[in-house]
Amino acid sequence: MPESPHPVAVNFRYLVPICLVAALGGLLFGYDTGVISGAIEPLTARFALGAAMKGWVSGCVLIGCALGVLLVGGASDRFGRRMPLFLSAALFLASAAGTALAGGVWVFIVFRFLGGVGIGIASMATPIYIAEITPAGVRGRLVAVNQIAVVVGIAATSFVNYAIAGHGDQAWLIESGWRWMFATGVAPSVLFAVLLLRIPESPRWLIEMGRGAEAREVLTRVGGERFCGSEFAEIEAAITRDRAGHVSLLSPRLRKPLLLGLALAVLQQVTGINVFMYFGATIFRSMSTSTGVDAGLLEQVIINGSCVLFTLVAIASVDRWGRRPLMLLGTAGMGAALLAMGLMAQRGADPAASGGWMLAFILVYIAAFGLSVGPVIWVILVEIFPTTVRGRALGLATFFLWAADYVVTQTFPMMDAGDSWLVARFHHAFPFYVYAAFCAVLIAVVWRYLPETKGRSLEQIEQDWAAPGEAPAAPAPIPAP
Repeated sequence: MPESPHPVAVNFRYLVPICLVAALGGLLFGYDTGVISGAIEPLTARFALGAAMKGWVSGCVLIGCALGVLLVGGASDRFGRRMPLFLSAALFLASAAGTALAGGVWVFIVFRFLGGVGIGIASMATPIYIAEITPAGVRGRLVAVNQIAVVVGIAATSFVNYAIAGHGDQAWLIESGWRWMFATGVAPSVLFAVLLLRIPESPRWLIEMGRGAEAREVLTRVGGERFCGSEFAEIEAAITRDRAGHVSLLSPRLRKPLLLGLALAVLQQVTGINVFMYFGATIFRSMSTSTGVDAGLLEQVIINGSCVLFTLVAIASVDRWGRRPLMLLGTAGMGAALLAMGLMAQRGADPAASGGWMLAFILVYIAAFGLSVGPVIWVILVEIFPTTVRGRALGLATFFLWAADYVVTQTFPMMDAGDSWLVARFHHAFPFYVYAAFCAVLIAVVWRYLPETKGRSLEQIEQDWAAPGEAPAAPAPIPAP
């Protein structure tokens, strides 16, 4: 279906602050995810953690994430899109305070787990809310703002943890310094909850609940009377059609977008990004001698800086170039960089001589991810599901995303263990080959199954998924940049 012929006079003074408030959920998502990196060693010393318990302290958050998205999907469809945002703010606050004050490791794990539930909720609730309140022509870039917020949140932990660690000696850091790292999350959590009181409910959810007057008021403020009239009619028609067709998670009509969403969610993770996020210091350690830069600083600059920079590029491009071109270009760049890293590792190249090249390939990989797979998949996931089941469908897709993240986190050390047959045969190259192969799978999925959604309303996108007996929509061409 073609893009709307009538440009919308978007009221950015009204819309942008709303989206920025919602994106605070992404900022806290990133902050809560990244804060453990600076605190894990002092925690290990403070509570005398063994290897297994250290893994629990770090990994319990991922289990909470998976549970959070399962719990919130149906609630989002039933109680509104703002409610999960309030719930995530409360959980972020409880986690920040509880982990900072924890007297024992199991108390810490419980509150860290609650923070994971908050992360899981925010990871789906924020992009859903932004997508449903923004016009088609700016939806991509405003949804992608959430990914910038996540990356900025992760980057902020590096600087906050470093500043806190500089306020005392190692004994102070082990005894109480790590507590301040978690306590710094209290203030932004409270600010997030207070600011949420100022933003409206999603107009699509309001129409679904029969609260048309409230929806018209929001839509009018977003894009004016003309936009309100056409958008309201289109949303109402789509919801009526879905109800008449009994659209549910198990309906034949939803099978194609649901399978596509699950595939994209899993492939975002199994292409290897969190290996660099979680194990970057290990990967960079061999480069420190040749580059003269501390591995931890190198990780901060490469991962956080590159992700922020190229996600900004994605925000500027996603509504102009489209989703498919960015995905295809970025995934190809990721795959090529991974293959190059693998070939260098398998050759057993001397780190002192090849560190600069390996650093360049990692930079290409991180940049390509920030340009495409990182932010754009989240844009796609909130666009492809019908309004009536968007919360539940995105919740399921996000659950699979976090599960895939957990699998990657667990399997990378196994594939890269120094005494394994894989290392003896491939010289630490095997994981890179695996992630490169998944990049090829992602390219095939995008090329074959993903319609272009640039510039189209959520209701127009819904028509791509033909019900039984209907003629399927033709695949959308890739628009020229």
